Amino acid sequence: MDAPRQVDYLRGFSFATGLSPLELEQLTAVAEWRTVPKHTLIYLADSPSDTVCLLVKGAVKIGIYSPDGREIIKSIQHPYDLFGELGLSGELRRSEFACSMSQEVHYLSIPIAAFQQLMRSNSAFAQHLMDVMGERLRRAERQWESLILKDVRSRIVEFLKESAGRRGRQVGFETLVKHGLTQQDIANLVGASRQTVTAVLNELKKSNLIYFNRNTILIRDMDKLN
Repeated sequence: MDAPRQVDYLRGFSFATGLSPLELEQLTAVAEWRTVPKHTLIYLADSPSDTVCLLVKGAVKIGIYSPDGREIIKSIQHPYDLFGELGLSGELRRSEFACSMSQEVHYLSIPIAAFQQLMRSNSAFAQHLMDVMGERLRRAERQWESLILKDVRSRIVEFLKESAGRRGRQVGFETLVKHGLTQQDIANLVGASRQTVTAVLNELKKSNLIYFNRNTILIRDMDKLN
């Protein structure tokens, strides 16, 4: 991909507002444009943590595997999210994997060293990245607290509300969420079995609180969903 197009994509990320045209060009010079099909591992746990990935199109899941081999999804990244950024806080080897979830995923891969250089010279840019990582940490803490303190139904409802808050589109009094997740993916996110997720979603549908199909969930009334 040509450099002007990459600069346009970089400008779409919130951190870019704190960068000068010259700094954007410096990132573009070392950025690699990558495209991968669905179910492709972008990186594995224990691989070198030497790049930051900037998601342009598609969805990517970040997760770990339990000792018995079960997949645990820690987060889902959507366009104009960063992932693989823990190297900025000193991680030398990946502690989690990243895998594409969409038919086609496009992202920019930029060396950690390029980000670190800009962080040293641009305090506003450094602060923004720290804010991004801080919010990611708070979201992870909320997820683990939910796993410990809430029952499965509450965790699924919380997932629906958070998805609606982050990516939902208002349709009258209803909220439409395009997610592209399988029920197994949702189960891996909320720490439940697929059968339990199916049962809870069907119960919410029967109560006319939601309607769902393979790729979307329609929340009838956010206030009544509990």
